[in-house]
Formats: sequence, C-alpha cells, structure tokens
Amino acid sequence: MFRDNLVHLRKLNRMTQEDVAEKVGVTRQAIAKWEAGETVPDLDKCRLLADVFGVSLDDLAKYKAEENLGLDLPPKGKHLFGIVTVGDKGQIVIPAKARKLFDISAGDQLVVLGDEGQGMAIIKAQSFLAMADAVRNMKSK
Repeated sequence: MFRDNLVHLRKLNRMTQEDVAEKVGVTRQAIAKWEAGETVPDLDKCRLLADVFGVSLDDLAKYKAEENLGLDLPPKGKHLFGIVTVGDKGQIVIPAKARKLFDISAGDQLVVLGDEGQGMAIIKAQSFLAMADAVRNMKSK
C-alpha cells in the first residue's frame, strides 16, 4: 500500500524521484528503495512525504483505492465515506465512519444545504446556527 501510494502520488504530482528526495531531504536512491518496497522510511520522513503530497499520514500508509470506489487518495481533511441509498421517504444512513469523525449521534439535528451547481452538504444544526450568528454579528458591527 505505502509504496504504491508513494509512486502514484509522485506521478500524479508530476514529480521525479529526485524532486521528492530534495523536498524530504534524502537521496534519490532512498526514494527508489521505498517505491520498490525494499525499505520503508522512518515516521518523520513519512510525515514529510504526506505533507509534500497534501495527504494524511494514515492515507499515505494504508489507503486502498479498490476499497474507495477506485478513486485516488483524497487531499488531507477530505473524505469519501462511500455511497448511500435514499429510502422511499428520502432518508439516508450516514456511514459509521462519518458519524464517528463528525460526532453525529441518534437524535442530533442536521441542516441540509443545497447548491444546484455544487450539490448538497450536511452540517450539524448547532454548528450552522453558531456560524449564522457569527455572520450576523459581523454585519451588525
């Protein structure tokens, strides 16, 4: 996983092994060994690699495209939780990983936002109302 992700990210970002080596502070040969799976970088170098490519350290180490609809690694802070099915009455089930990450529990109120050109977004009602109050307060000053 790691080596495949490293190769993919390097090529996606149109970087040579030398480019990556320079940014991480290692030799081109070290990058070649990591990509071949001969060696693995230490944690500090992995963190630098994740920063160079703008992905999370967790995704760099263990992201599997085949488990994520065949899509590339998402940028840091972006997530693909999977596909949901809309029920007869318009209900959806939010995937467990998303509920855990965003601390969503049964009974929580959510706001559904929509933009005809961009799509829909779901945000906790309390967060949305706090944001709306902040905007309102900025306008009144």
